[in-house]
Amino acid sequence: MDQTDSLVLKRQLLAGGELLYAVFDGASLSNLPALLAQHSSTYVCLLRGELDPELAQVAPYLTALPEDSALLDLVLSRGLGQHWGILIQSAADFRTLRMHCRGALSVWDETGRPLFFRYYDPRVLRVFLPTCNAADLRALFGPISAYYAEDETAKGLLRFTLGAEDTLTSRLLTGTASPLAAAATVQPASPTSSPSTVSN
Repeated sequence: MDQTDSLVLKRQLLAGGELLYAVFDGASLSNLPALLAQHSSTYVCLLRGELDPELAQVAPYLTALPEDSALLDLVLSRGLGQHWGILIQSAADFRTLRMHCRGALSVWDETGRPLFFRYYDPRVLRVFLPTCNAADLRALFGPISAYYAEDETAKGLLRFTLGAEDTLTSRLLTGTASPLAAAATVQPASPTSSPSTVSN
């Protein structure tokens, strides 16, 4: 995405007034811990405890993205289509958001078996959210007002929000034309059709 389109998209992301965060995937973004240490003052690994150095390199990390964030500029100019992670908007404090994002890593299948959920992979999130029932959507959103995931064309970001009666709404944000493309509303799946239950 060129600089002009990146600036247009950035203005849309920051227009709501809520704080912007990212959950980056160390498995997709090389040298992520060092990159965060250089460009972010507020970040945390979402895996608990003392990690093996190799695991720390590929772990998911939550970081704040203030308006002047070099990381945000990097994501919008070079990251779309690279599956580096997802963006989040929330009015919650960093500690609350950290606890929520950590909890979302654990899900259970229909037999009760625990699974590791890579929701921070945009290819996973944009497919998973429309399959959720209302309870799972409420659990996954929690203090989060919007999720952003790159679309399949890598030309914009899909913005997912939870509306009235727990309906999921998605909008495509791009760097050109109308600030917000036409919205699509997805009715939540029935309680028995959701593939997993999100832990919170």
